[in-house]
Amino acid sequence: MSAFQAVVSDFGGVLTTPLMRAFAALQEEDDLDAGALGGALRRIAERDGRHPLYELECGRMTEHDFLAELSAQLHADLGREIEMHSFAERYFAHLEPNHAMIAFLRSLRGRGYRLAMLTNNVREWEPLWRAMLPVDELFEVVVDSAFVGLRKPDPAIYRLTCERLGLAAEACLFVDDVEANVAAAVAFGMTAVLFRSSEQAIAEMREALGGDQLSEPSRSQR
Repeated sequence: MSAFQAVVSDFGGVLTTPLMRAFAALQEEDDLDAGALGGALRRIAERDGRHPLYELECGRMTEHDFLAELSAQLHADLGREIEMHSFAERYFAHLEPNHAMIAFLRSLRGRGYRLAMLTNNVREWEPLWRAMLPVDELFEVVVDSAFVGLRKPDPAIYRLTCERLGLAAEACLFVDDVEANVAAAVAFGMTAVLFRSSEQAIAEMREALGGDQLSEPSRSQR
């Protein structure tokens, strides 16, 4: 065992296939230009002084209201209706579990490391994302932004995660696919790995946790 006692993992884009790939597939299904969803969200944020996605992920906005605002903005931008009611189901249909990372985390748990998940997510989506992974089997702590009213990269959500683990930040290794979230974790005192691919992230995590004595998932699991 290394000096680390716990590994804290992001959900989307680390334990799943890339989120941007899913968003791109949705936009293609709806015959939208790349970036149409992001542009609509930015315009709502500029108009209202609050970013609807951040409000949604902090549980301050319902999924229904979020989709209604997004649909109205897309209609204003494009001059046509975009069906948004099935957004979550269609979005998750384009996500798949990252079996290599899940297997690696399971091996870490078997070696005595404690596991936590720290995710920016949506309250109404919890049944969908939990169905993708053996969440309760792997993670003793799950911190979901929508249920705690905080989201990465706010330092308070890293603090809350450490408090729920009962550990200092220095005892935790963090992995996330968003650079700002990794930078915030490092500033808070964690060691962090920026996920770019399973092979790269697993190699860097293995090195941080003690190197070659940590078994690597077989190629069939990648």
